[in-house]
Amino acid sequence: MHQNDGVCFTSSPLKIPLSQTPAFQLTGTRHLAFQLIDSLRNRFNIVKHHQFNVSAQSELGVRSSTRRSPLLCFASVSLAAEKQSIGRSPLLYSASLSLTQPDSTESTQDGHLATAGRYGEERVLVGEVLVRNKDGEELERKDLEMEALNALKACGANSALTAWEVQEDVDRIIDSGYFSSCTPVAVDSRDGIRLVFQVEPNQELRGLVCEGANVLPSKFLENAFRDGHGKVVNLKCLDQVISSINGWYMDRGLFGLVSGVDIFSGGIVRIKVAESEVNDISVRFLDRKTGEPTKGKTKPATILRQLTTKKGQVYSRLQGKRDVDAISAMGLMDVSILPQSAGDAGKVDLIMNVVERPSGRFSAGAGISSGITSDLLSGLFGSFAYSERNLFGKNQKLNVSLERGQIDSTFRINYTDPWIEGNDKQTSRTITVQNSRSSGTLVHGNQHDNSSLSIGRVTAGVEFSRPLRPKWSGTAGLFFQRAGAYDEKRNPLIKDFYGSPLTASGKLYDDMLLAKVEGVYPGSDNKGSSMFIINMEQGLPVMPDWLYFNRVNARVSKSVKLGPARLLLRLSGGHVVGNFPPHEAFAIGGTNSVRGYKEGAVGSGQSYVVGSSEVSLKMLGPVEGVIFADYGHDLWSGPNVPGNPAGARNKRGSGYGYGIGIRLNSPLGLLRLEYAFNDRFAKRLHFAFGNPK
Repeated sequence: MHQNDGVCFTSSPLKIPLSQTPAFQLTGTRHLAFQLIDSLRNRFNIVKHHQFNVSAQSELGVRSSTRRSPLLCFASVSLAAEKQSIGRSPLLYSASLSLTQPDSTESTQDGHLATAGRYGEERVLVGEVLVRNKDGEELERKDLEMEALNALKACGANSALTAWEVQEDVDRIIDSGYFSSCTPVAVDSRDGIRLVFQVEPNQELRGLVCEGANVLPSKFLENAFRDGHGKVVNLKCLDQVISSINGWYMDRGLFGLVSGVDIFSGGIVRIKVAESEVNDISVRFLDRKTGEPTKGKTKPATILRQLTTKKGQVYSRLQGKRDVDAISAMGLMDVSILPQSAGDAGKVDLIMNVVERPSGRFSAGAGISSGITSDLLSGLFGSFAYSERNLFGKNQKLNVSLERGQIDSTFRINYTDPWIEGNDKQTSRTITVQNSRSSGTLVHGNQHDNSSLSIGRVTAGVEFSRPLRPKWSGTAGLFFQRAGAYDEKRNPLIKDFYGSPLTASGKLYDDMLLAKVEGVYPGSDNKGSSMFIINMEQGLPVMPDWLYFNRVNARVSKSVKLGPARLLLRLSGGHVVGNFPPHEAFAIGGTNSVRGYKEGAVGSGQSYVVGSSEVSLKMLGPVEGVIFADYGHDLWSGPNVPGNPAGARNKRGSGYGYGIGIRLNSPLGLLRLEYAFNDRFAKRLHFAFGNPK
């Protein structure tokens, strides 16, 4: 917030100490309180034996010869500051009770002081108790007088008091928060001893100055002091405001606390805030085995650019935790942030301790293709991959993989730079070269002689991704693709058994330049999670025989917790228009579509929509049970696909399925085993890895 550097005060301020010592803990002043009662007792005896003539001159006290009144004592309250941690500093005041005497040439007996303990003290009878200002006059504000009187617990008219009880009532008046001092004065009156508490009220709040608060919103301070403007400053309320300011910093994990409070004449309150700014950020690599400093492979700049914490800003523990999570998400290292006090007052240095992990590895595995249509064994495939996750020490990734099965096979080379150097939008770049072969039965089914055909694609291109806004990311890319159909012996095909074309150009293969755009929202909230994905592919006819078409696909899901169960709703749909090959049509039916059907058995359309709902319930450990229902429709667009492959194979274009299943969260990922029925009374067992798409 803006600092009031132009405001200058020359009057003496009232220093408000930041201490945790309760006001009633006045062990250093109890001896003096006993002096008051002992003096009162001695005075009563002097009056009795020497018969002093005391004339009451006012209702506030006794005006007698000073030389004959050596026992007129009074106690003054002072505010004493104690050095404590800034984070533990409520405005609790310590009142010290000191007894002073007017100048006198006569001795007060022999100087002997009674110092009896709290228990067993002699009591002195007080006939009247009053509250007055420090000059002995009535308070202008009766509400403050009532506050002081209401604070009294022991002292009252016609009460026998001990020094301890007077001391505690002094503390209670100060603890009410409305007064900066309280002086108990004992005087004689016609009705006996009168106890007067002379108080000095705090000033009215007329202005506020806050220094050092660079991130604290001014609106927060305005709201905190709004109800107190023009009213007498209550130190207890001021303490609550300070606690709320400290709480504001704590809730946001910020290194900032109130370091001091002054109240100036004129009712100006000055609050000083200490905020710890980041002075320097450094990276220190540690050996995984010994914990000793070592030389790291990763470039320090690659780590530091992941930080949202910058030099000169107030350090936030929450922001630091997010930075640690961002660095850990790179998958290259374990990291922790160690704040240390800097040489400059009020600043902090951040040391990042980094322990690197191995970045290169070989891996092998096996799986089942989701495109199988007959038995599980026909969908089995094996995989082999090599990956380097920290190429050149810049977190760049190189991945070479091979997947091979009876039907599907893919050879892929990926190079990814997750943050292009010099780009401040955290844009990533991925270059891909891929040769793949996938089942064509999703659209075309098996041939008449029960042989299968496959779709071969050779793809090369580049895509860029970056965060667009909170919880949104976008991807744009450009790819060249050559695609064609092949039989089981890898011979190219132009038409299938029914005479339907397998390419859009009528040649052995189709060439296309695809511009791809995708937006992803993987948001979540406390009541559930949401997901939305939309992507578009546009064929660009750069060459006369290159394909020109547009394909849009979208998916949305919503998960809601219902007691011990969880409800998941999914909806997907798409449309393709232009000169597109039939294998780019949307296949409906299968493990990730309408369960209870084979892959693509419901329909193959130019458009489609599929909806799904399921309720899952935790059963035992990582196992959960699920009940589901699916429905899909091609929106009567099957005949619009070149060659009408769905009509030639008597696909209905719509259908639904339902069933039950179990799922297991394993080290390999989510394993799904589902048993489904469809609207044709057929049954089917589905087995797959990962969440439904």
